[in-house]
Amino acid sequence: MHPMLNIAVKAARRAGNIINRASTDLAHIKIESKSANDYVTEVDRAAEAAIIDVLRDAYPGHAILAEESGGTGPEGEYQWIIDPLDGTTNFIHGFTQYAVSIALAKNGVVDQAVVFDPVANDLYTASRGGGAFLNERRIRVSKRTRMNEALVGTGFPFREFDHIDAYLAMFREVAQKTAGIRRPGSAALDLAYLAAGRYDAFWEMGLKPWDMAAGALLVQEAGGLVSDLGGESAFLASGNVVAGTPKIFGQLLPIIQRHKPAAVTA
Repeated sequence: MHPMLNIAVKAARRAGNIINRASTDLAHIKIESKSANDYVTEVDRAAEAAIIDVLRDAYPGHAILAEESGGTGPEGEYQWIIDPLDGTTNFIHGFTQYAVSIALAKNGVVDQAVVFDPVANDLYTASRGGGAFLNERRIRVSKRTRMNEALVGTGFPFREFDHIDAYLAMFREVAQKTAGIRRPGSAALDLAYLAAGRYDAFWEMGLKPWDMAAGALLVQEAGGLVSDLGGESAFLASGNVVAGTPKIFGQLLPIIQRHKPAAVTA
C-alpha cells in the first residue's frame, strides 16, 4: 500500500472509532443546523479533528480541505480532501448508512482515496493507477450492460431546491428504464458501492468536493467512468456527477443531459 494511503487509512479508522462510540448514545449528541436540512454534530467535528491530527503529524506541509473547518495550510503540491462523516442526517437518526471519506490530490488530481464504512467495518481504498480494493481484495464495477437490469444510486436535492423539477424529470425517466433506484444518503458510500459492483450507475447534483473526491477515484480504478453533466471531467468543481459501468454510463448520461437545467453546463 502507498505510504500516504496508509496514513489516510489510519486517519479514517481513528475517525470511525469516534463515530462508532458516539452511535451507541445518539440521544446525547449535540446537533447544530448549518443551513436548511444541513446538519453538523460534535461527532463530525471530533472525527475531523482526529483525521487532521493524523495527517498533520505525518505531513505537516500538506494543505487540507475539510467539510467542517474549510481550507487550511499552504497551497502546494498536495491537498487532502476530507469528509469526516458523510451522511450526518442518517447518523443522527441511527440510519446506518454513513462513511468517512479521505482523498489526497496531487497537483489538483486525486491520487489516493479511502472510504471507510465504520458500521460494516468495510475499508475501500484506491491509488491512481493501482486499482481499487475492499478490505484489501481487488474490486471491479459490475459487468452489467443493459439499462433495464441496472440498479442506479442517486441523491435527492436536500440543501437547495432550485433544480428539483429537473431532478424529478431525471428520476422519472431513470426509474422507468432501470431495475430500480436507491437513495441511501451518503454519496461517498454510493460511489464505493458502484466501485464494488453493488450499483451499476450513480448520479447526483449539488455535491461538494469532499462528498465525491475519494469515491470518484474508487470508481475509476475499479474500471468505471465518472463525469460531470457535460460528459467532461470537471465534476469536483461543478458538484454534479454521473458515474457507472462503461456501458451503463453511456446510457445514463444522455438521460441526465436531456433533463438538466439550462443554467447548468457541467
